[in-house]
Amino acid sequence: MTGYLTTHVLDTARGCPAKGIRIELFRLQGDSRQHLVSLVTNDDGRTDQQILPEDAFEPGTYELVFHAGEYLDAIGVAPETPRFLDVIPIRFGMSEATHYHVPLLLSPFGYSTYRGS
Repeated sequence: MTGYLTTHVLDTARGCPAKGIRIELFRLQGDSRQHLVSLVTNDDGRTDQQILPEDAFEPGTYELVFHAGEYLDAIGVAPETPRFLDVIPIRFGMSEATHYHVPLLLSPFGYSTYRGS
């Protein structure tokens, strides 16, 4: 089996998928942070392609960055200055060649994540 990475973003405050969230993936090595890809969630709160496809998979430390503030602005959540949740980084390790799924459950004042399947 080869490894790859996916996500799913759900808006728990509205009870629906979070469409239009910009997501960036970085690979971390020591002090360096390499940008790999930027994607946007579709109508189902997923990306149209794997975030890190099988042919690019390498074990290591990664960071997904979810641009939640842009999404909250777009759906009309009244902004604060500064917004409580704006950019949400999730740093995690991938140690073996398997499917890694890192979902984000989002509301204007909280979020959670887990290793999904």
